[in-house]
Amino acid sequence: MYTLNDLAELIFPEIKDTVEDLEKRYPKRNLENGAMVTRFAPSPTGFLHTGSLFTSLVSYHLAKQSNGVFYIRLEDTDTKREIEGSGEDLVNQLANFDIIPDEGYLSNSKEIGNYGPYKQSDRATIYKTVIKHLIKIGRAYPCFCTPDDLSKLRESQEKEKLIPGYYGKFAKCRFLTLEEQINKIKAGESYIIRFKSMGNHENKVKVHDEIKGDLELTENDQDIVILKGDGLPTYHFAHLVDDHFMHSTHITRGEEWLSSLPIHLELFATMGWEHPKYAHLPVIMKVENGNRRKLSKRKDPEAAVAFFLEQGYPKYAIIEYLLTLANSNYEAWRAANMDKSYEDFVLTFDKMSLDGALFDLDKVANIAKERLAIKKAKDVVAEVKEWALVYDKDFYDRIVKDEEFFTKIINIERDKPKPRKDYAKYSDIYPIISFFYNDNYDKLSETKFEWNDNKPKEDIIDILNDYADNINLDLDETEWFNTIKELATRHNYAANMKDYKKNPELFKGSVAEASEFIRVAVSGRKNAPNLYYVLSILGVEEVRRRINVAIKNLKEN
Repeated sequence: MYTLNDLAELIFPEIKDTVEDLEKRYPKRNLENGAMVTRFAPSPTGFLHTGSLFTSLVSYHLAKQSNGVFYIRLEDTDTKREIEGSGEDLVNQLANFDIIPDEGYLSNSKEIGNYGPYKQSDRATIYKTVIKHLIKIGRAYPCFCTPDDLSKLRESQEKEKLIPGYYGKFAKCRFLTLEEQINKIKAGESYIIRFKSMGNHENKVKVHDEIKGDLELTENDQDIVILKGDGLPTYHFAHLVDDHFMHSTHITRGEEWLSSLPIHLELFATMGWEHPKYAHLPVIMKVENGNRRKLSKRKDPEAAVAFFLEQGYPKYAIIEYLLTLANSNYEAWRAANMDKSYEDFVLTFDKMSLDGALFDLDKVANIAKERLAIKKAKDVVAEVKEWALVYDKDFYDRIVKDEEFFTKIINIERDKPKPRKDYAKYSDIYPIISFFYNDNYDKLSETKFEWNDNKPKEDIIDILNDYADNINLDLDETEWFNTIKELATRHNYAANMKDYKKNPELFKGSVAEASEFIRVAVSGRKNAPNLYYVLSILGVEEVRRRINVAIKNLKEN
């Protein structure tokens, strides 16, 4: 007469440890009261999604502000979809946003912490130890159904308009006798291991979500697969084992996992373990043609964190934007605490949105412009160099060739009460300032400059020649602008905009237009940084040279 112990030993003869042994190996963490243990558990199946950055940021922030622990666990049990090297890429991309784990998976050859391994494929013995225990207590069993058997089952359930799945009377392998199970295994039949659910889909289970509050969800009745044919666990079972023995206190994840919560709660209850607290975050959405949809890997470049890294959005701007999605009071806090780090903000569950958060790239850009504008020039230069070294080598080479020159450019109007907000990302900078570099300016001069075609060329040339003969860059900005007014007056261009607007027929143009002629001459464009600083950085000789080049450009076009 066979027993459940016989079945368990037949399936796992190599497993000698017990659940009690595991409890001793991974004791409760010695943390202060209220400290949270959170985690980010990615699968190495592709790039880091912006939604994953969002959930990991929340997890990280909650752990840090509570003096807890944030760790990374690599869920690499889906071997068919795994992309080599993507696990390490995910960790490195998180590090770019200052999300550094206290413990966990760092690379395929490195991890830190006392609760590992932190890579699921290295934890097979731990999972099998728990499954062996479940078999012994009659809550797990081998299933010999083939993919074809399961496909036919689903087809018949759909025809009868029944809930599809392996449950109740449809879970035929749960009704095999111990003798039948053991004989099939001894005969070499292939099998997987299923959890034996005691739930009923007609019942409701009351659950509490830290964000959504008290909920009633349909009780689990599915006999889910917990160990696949390749000897690795499914997500649901690995979650049970890993979060118990790693002693996670809070699970923050996307709300798409809410429907799985009854499964997880039943698994924890079956083992007699206290389950962690759950917080299901709203999915990041996008509006398209008036309708909301999930941020798409296929349609939206901003769905990939790599997009922000490649474009050169400052990491702190992305983090701050995501915090505005996480807590409704973040923007008000930031406005009142401009001198503080975002790390000082206290994240709370009760301020998190119940609805899908709308992703707004324009808002990301605005935050980035605000933050970049108030930073010291040397800090911006350091950030741009770090980015350009990886993503724009030509730009990097220009910076390091004359870093003092580049710093002067970045520093234009940075000390003003309202500094310029020209750049949302590092990749914006070079296109805006490229004319400062002589080789770029000379290439630009081969095309038509953005001259004001409504003004006679002779007027523009006369003003440019006059300015070239009387350049004085040793003046402060106010004194310098007075010389521009004098220049304008000499050519019957109004020195005062009020006078021009009041009697435009008395003048050829305004001082603003006279200034524009000089701006276009030295930059090739109408829109450029503050003209006074542009001239000061270029220097008298280069300004004269460019005016001569510009006059030639004007005559030839």
